[in-house]
Amino acid sequence: MNTISCNVQSITPLTAHVYQILLKPEKACDFKAGQYLSFVMSEDDKRPFSIASSPGDELIELQIGAFAADGWAMQVIDHIKANETVTVEMPAGNAHLREDSHRPVILLAGGTGFSYIKSILGQLVKSQTQRPVWVYWGLRDESACYQLAETKALVKQLPRAKFFPIVENATAHWQGRTGKVHEPLMEDIFSLEPYDIYLAGRFDMVGFLRDEFIRKGALPEHMYADAFAFIKS
Repeated sequence: MNTISCNVQSITPLTAHVYQILLKPEKACDFKAGQYLSFVMSEDDKRPFSIASSPGDELIELQIGAFAADGWAMQVIDHIKANETVTVEMPAGNAHLREDSHRPVILLAGGTGFSYIKSILGQLVKSQTQRPVWVYWGLRDESACYQLAETKALVKQLPRAKFFPIVENATAHWQGRTGKVHEPLMEDIFSLEPYDIYLAGRFDMVGFLRDEFIRKGALPEHMYADAFAFIKS
């Protein structure tokens, strides 16, 4: 774990409740796609967030969802706004991309868990993987969508990749798929046994999906999520 000082390059609202943070580290920092960092608020207060950028990128990108005026995440946003330089600790997490695997890949996230799978997707594009890649991103409503065009452009750079944004409470104007994030996946794929599966979202969602996917044939040793370290098997 390295302590790194970063210059705040920008903070941009992506939706009413999600902020894109771009940081420039003072020195090169190594991490694996899918790992996370912790914001150092104080010596005894360090708050984890997935890294949305990929290894080798000049800037570190974060996507932080903040839904309460003085909530845990908004306090971090306010800290970033108030400082030109912030301190992070990185890297952390074992749910990173297994680059030596040749298995097809499923990337699935709910909400701002998208930052986790964006990092992995970006790395798969950099390596020009020939593996099949299925990307599922679940959102409650259309107002929560962001970076759809950018993600579609990333996916198009891979020869065997598909991207499915899924809105749970869709209006008649929504042109994509609907329902809970795992429902289209369960329709699309007969058995999950051959896949490496990367998951991000609320702990309760990830725990539920782990059980559902095992019933669909997924192998526990080929499912990856930071939440697994905190929820019961």
